[in-house]
Amino acid sequence: MFNKVLIANRGEIALRVLRACKEMGIKTIAAYSKGDTDLMHVKLADESICLGPANSTHSYLSIPAVISAAEIANADAIHPGYGFLFENADFAEQVESSGFTFIGPDADTIRTMGDKVSAIAAMTKAGIQCIPGSNGALGKNDDTNKAIADSIGYPVLIKAAGGGGGRGMRVVHEPSELVISIATTQTEAQAAFGNPVVYMEKYLQTPRHIEVQIIGDGKGNAVHIGERDCSTQRRHQKVIEEAPAVGITPKERAAIGKLCVEACCRINYRGAGTFEFLYEAGEFYFIEMNTRIQVEHPVSEMITQTDLIRAQLCVASGEGLPYTQEDIIFRGHSMECRINAEDPFTFLPCPGVIEAFHAPGGPGVRMESHIYSGYRVPPYYDSMIGKLITWGDTRDIAIARMRQALDELVIDGIKTNVPLHQKLLNNKDFLKGGTNIHFLEELLASEE
Repeated sequence: MFNKVLIANRGEIALRVLRACKEMGIKTIAAYSKGDTDLMHVKLADESICLGPANSTHSYLSIPAVISAAEIANADAIHPGYGFLFENADFAEQVESSGFTFIGPDADTIRTMGDKVSAIAAMTKAGIQCIPGSNGALGKNDDTNKAIADSIGYPVLIKAAGGGGGRGMRVVHEPSELVISIATTQTEAQAAFGNPVVYMEKYLQTPRHIEVQIIGDGKGNAVHIGERDCSTQRRHQKVIEEAPAVGITPKERAAIGKLCVEACCRINYRGAGTFEFLYEAGEFYFIEMNTRIQVEHPVSEMITQTDLIRAQLCVASGEGLPYTQEDIIFRGHSMECRINAEDPFTFLPCPGVIEAFHAPGGPGVRMESHIYSGYRVPPYYDSMIGKLITWGDTRDIAIARMRQALDELVIDGIKTNVPLHQKLLNNKDFLKGGTNIHFLEELLASEE
């Protein structure tokens, strides 16, 4: 096992990694920016090293700065959390070539799965169903592209191969819109991702967003930790996640889980990862794979009594998987509300000083956050300041506990999106379960 791990991230995920390391007897190094000197994990780490200014380009996103910090602190490994450099194949490659262990997949895997076109090709080869589409990058021949769209059937979706987080996508409803939509998406993709390649797929009208959590040892072995429903979204950003997904049968779970595990074994996948699907009319359609730990990993942990960060550390150190598929027992229901420092109605970020903070408690309640009374939420980064997770024997109990936990949660001094969560947890359609990815935006639009 590692002696020292450098945590190259911030916020709640940095604190989550620190806690797992401490529990395993691993020393921690907090790599932070000048805008994050008062972060909780910086205060708790065995060592801390400033990467640079608050601007993430010159701190958290600076590969030389992160590797230099690891060299100064004599770290064994680097855990990049999620976001920033995690899915950067060049970073993973440079970490390993500098003599450190990258706690995540190898660079080739990140490159393959980070490009949507190559990822779809890899999953098709592995026997996982993908959305009907161009089965590759679109060429420059307008007639050929029109023929592809006609064969798929409108509406179609033009997507950037290097996109993510809802960016680099455009819905085309009519043939007359196709050529200009492809050209516009290519231009945007080049500007945003440095990659102009786009592809086409069928636009599903009312899908749910279902994802499967896996972890592999990089030696041909992997297990799945079940599925999550992440359909409650606004502008492709998840708001509430839950596990298991309502309406997914144990037989369906086992079947899609088995396919994902087989795909991981085929590519010798190392570390935690997530297969993301659109689910409609009883069919799973692969859309992408995230080669990292995800924000919503706690709901999978809660229904299986696993620790995915600990598993990441075990795999990366060479100890192997801490459990077999038979060890994974699914029990109860879990839900996660992302707590953001933002106006609950306009969704504008709301940085500032937290005058008072009180975390909720009780059976089946878990609060993951780096904030505390007196903490100043900086304006430089993502607005998420915590995750509130509940568990219960049933979905109804998990929801009841979440309602109570939201009522108990105190964050004074700034605005948060807690009122939005409270509204959703009393919405009859949400309570019924199985809402699609358009549910929240349609709800918000109806109230304007």
